[in-house]
Amino acid sequence: MGPDRSREEAAAKAERQSRERRVGELLAAGVLVDDPASTHVAEGVVVEPGARLRAFTILEGETVVRAGASVGPFVRLVDVLVGAGAEILDHCLLRQCAVEERASVGPFSHVRPESRIGAGARVGNFVELKKTDLGPRSKASHLSYLGDASIGPDVNIGAGTITCNYDGVRKHPTRVEARAFVGSNAILVAPVTIGPGAYVAAGSTVTEDVPGDALALGRARQVTKPGWAQRRREALAPKTKD
Repeated sequence: MGPDRSREEAAAKAERQSRERRVGELLAAGVLVDDPASTHVAEGVVVEPGARLRAFTILEGETVVRAGASVGPFVRLVDVLVGAGAEILDHCLLRQCAVEERASVGPFSHVRPESRIGAGARVGNFVELKKTDLGPRSKASHLSYLGDASIGPDVNIGAGTITCNYDGVRKHPTRVEARAFVGSNAILVAPVTIGPGAYVAAGSTVTEDVPGDALALGRARQVTKPGWAQRRREALAPKTKD
């Protein structure tokens, strides 16, 4: 065994002992740790009594987890504030952001730096936030990208909605005000503002500000041709010989 291998093994042993000691301290203080062997809590992280860490949770930097919060399984937090009663579900990565009390994130969410998830808000599966403020009780539940956005309270962000915040040179902001409803598969081309109580119809591309309580539609009109499919099948059917 060479000297490099010996140093690596010694470092790994020291890291394991430090992790075990740190998790032991948390357990003694009243933190619920489902699987101590797979839980990593760095020095400097604060976890309050009554919080729960599920299996394969990694807490790094200046992360703070308040009482009653639940994190994991398979979650990594770096410099994150998790408020009281908040829930970070399976397979999430959060960095340099805040999740306020009773909010829910995940599963499979990515929250990037300078984001804030307000009290009671929800960020669901396959949603990415970047430098976005999601207001209290607002929801972005499925398959969305929200970047450089300010979203007020009680807003619904439909599945598949994205903010087009980058024009190739500069980043631009999107603002969605209180109680607005953004339908599924909407494209918000920044800079743009959706006013309070406004509706954006599903499938719309929005390039102009929408006044409060207005309805914005930005999609092609549907055309339906009765019997077209049957006629096509008949036209393409192989010709049979007598």
